[in-house]
Amino acid sequence: MSRPRIVIVGAGFAGYRTARTLSRLARGRADITLLNPTDYFLYLPLLPQVAAGILEPRRVTVSLSGTLRQVRLVLGEADRIDLDARTVHYTGPEGDGGSLSYDRLVLAAGSVNKLLPVPGVAEHAHGFRGLPEALYLRDHVTRQVELAAAADDPAECAARCTFVVVGAGYTGTEVAAHGQLFSDAQVHKHPLRTGMRPRWLLLDIAERVLPELDERLSRTAGRVLRERGVDVRMGTSVKEATREGVLLTDGEFVGTRTLVWCVGVRPDPLAESLGLPMERGRLLVDPQLRVPGRPEVFACGDAAAVPDLEEPGRYTPMTAQHAWRQGKVCAHNVAASLGDGEPRPYRHSDLGFVVDLGGVKAAANPLGVHLSGPVAGAVTRGYHLAAMPGNRVRVAADWLLDAVLPRQAVQLGLVRSWSVPLDTASPELARVPSGPGRGKSGGEATERASGSRPGGEPGKRRSGPRPPAGPHPAPGPVKRTDSPTGPDGPAGPDHPADPVEGDS
Repeated sequence: MSRPRIVIVGAGFAGYRTARTLSRLARGRADITLLNPTDYFLYLPLLPQVAAGILEPRRVTVSLSGTLRQVRLVLGEADRIDLDARTVHYTGPEGDGGSLSYDRLVLAAGSVNKLLPVPGVAEHAHGFRGLPEALYLRDHVTRQVELAAAADDPAECAARCTFVVVGAGYTGTEVAAHGQLFSDAQVHKHPLRTGMRPRWLLLDIAERVLPELDERLSRTAGRVLRERGVDVRMGTSVKEATREGVLLTDGEFVGTRTLVWCVGVRPDPLAESLGLPMERGRLLVDPQLRVPGRPEVFACGDAAAVPDLEEPGRYTPMTAQHAWRQGKVCAHNVAASLGDGEPRPYRHSDLGFVVDLGGVKAAANPLGVHLSGPVAGAVTRGYHLAAMPGNRVRVAADWLLDAVLPRQAVQLGLVRSWSVPLDTASPELARVPSGPGRGKSGGEATERASGSRPGGEPGKRRSGPRPPAGPHPAPGPVKRTDSPTGPDGPAGPDHPADPVEGDS
């Protein structure tokens, strides 16, 4: 008798936890395959620290093959799922196609940047969902400060040193907080014109920073940002983005070369392609994370609309906290469907949230206890070390070095503006001039080699290969992964603490 075949699509918080738990439960009695575009799990909550030069990129990545025992890793992006034939069709990183047959399927494809119909945003903004985008932002901020320091025109200097972040949720708040510190530190090495300093704007149509969290956390975060010099504007967003800057909804035009889009996430388009009942782009599942009418298919994380048993009539939000816990429940229910144990519904309770504000500042409410300042900073970093499934010593070492040594502000130039478009179904992969992959959403940001992009590198006229002028074909490999919560079990190699915050 052949062993059951389990295919897991996606290695974000939900998919990684599912694979890790299943490998322990199956004990070699099932063939587990994990399909993912990259060979690592990305600890998304620490991505702002990568963009700010605190952590090296590999610190926030965890090797899939190195940490998932008895799990076969297949590199590729799922293009199509044939539910009747029980087959997943995918494209590999070098353009070769393949297919995987399954007896049980777990869809944990995660999410991508959320787009709004704002003129110019798709062309001139960059998201913050993957490692390539974080590496690009770090290079870009460094470049703008260096160019501003050398500029003779005061208007150009001001525009290059103005950074606009849209979205005051977890990601946007942390990007602005770390970004202000990062750019201020660079100005010490590259002094600007007299009286000028880097200016960061944080915009959101909400009434307060972190509107989804407890109001005390919001007040703490807002106070720290304003004291640091971040221009926090609530009830304001971008009406139009242009090459020279952004027009705000209050009528003000802000000259800038940087627009970071952090307005939220939307489910990966793969879920919608299945033709099954959906809830705002998410695949409807029952409390056991099973797709109704398809007992062999499970879904969890951002791709799934999971009923919230604590608040009947609602669905659990798209956060890493839920994705991480759902992965564990999903693994147990997949095993139960194969005769090992009993299925269990997904239930949750809030364990608190942490928001890293850079330096020694943070806002946190673990188990409902409100903390701020250095104490919250220590709790936040301690939480992240407990929640990470790997690289703890390396992360702690980078934090120590950052505390005693100046940051290295240099441009590596590894990720170009055109290779990280906002409108993409694969934020975990940087684009290449030609390459394989899943079909992308329409209207992807493009860059012509003879022009330049706001927020990007100037295009250069040159002979030889250049990026395509039209929508870029699918991405080639450049790495990434997803986000975190608090403990539902002992932290350790097989039981890391639940990730507390961050988009999954």
